[in-house]
Amino acid sequence: MKTVQELFDTLCAFAPPELQMDFDNAGFLIGHSGAPVNRVLLALDVAQGVIEEALEKGAQLIVSHHPVIFNPVRSITDQSPEGRRLLRLIETGLSVISMHTNLDIAPDGVNDVLIRLLGAEPDRALDENGCGRIGILPQPTPLSDFLTRCRNALPANGLRYVDAQRPVQRIAVLGGSGADSLSRAAALGCDTFVTADIGYHVFQSALDFEINLIDADHFGTEHPVILSLQDRLQKAHPDVDFMVSDHHAIIRFIR
Repeated sequence: MKTVQELFDTLCAFAPPELQMDFDNAGFLIGHSGAPVNRVLLALDVAQGVIEEALEKGAQLIVSHHPVIFNPVRSITDQSPEGRRLLRLIETGLSVISMHTNLDIAPDGVNDVLIRLLGAEPDRALDENGCGRIGILPQPTPLSDFLTRCRNALPANGLRYVDAQRPVQRIAVLGGSGADSLSRAAALGCDTFVTADIGYHVFQSALDFEINLIDADHFGTEHPVILSLQDRLQKAHPDVDFMVSDHHAIIRFIR
């Protein structure tokens, strides 16, 4: 049986923690390093429903993308939602490893997986931190066709976009919140930028920059790496059962 530390070492080989950005708190965040593990639940977030799912499925470890502890914790009590989640993890013996911006930046991480799903091979990083990716489609594609590709490839609940009246070929992607990288994508000659969490005025700016902008949902742009990570971990540790959470898509839509 593997230990938490052995699985953490494998994850560090995939996405070294030293790659993470200064504001981040990725790493081994809760648990005993020597605790035995034969079942792991993979999720974007360590929400309450994910914790209960892990316990119901007999997992000893949760591997998440977003850190279960992000800001400094001043207390762990039942007087706050965060405190109750942390208490539940600690009291039940569940361990948590979170791989965040280091997994965004790493080769074959969030952004490499995303851009390949959209039909391009990663050519270079989008920003100076190594995050985001730029790639080129084999041939120019009408935006309407590219939107269909995004809709079919990503688990987004819908797409929001602006049409800058340009065909799609040199694309930039940044899984999660990428509004701040719009101007850089345009400056690097991209005709299309796919990211998430875009505000109204940023869409207006995209028209000023003459770049197609697609908001494919935070969950939609990051979830694919969870499936990729499951496959990589399962191949590295065939004696451990790696499961993807059924409850980590916490936002619901009504149409």
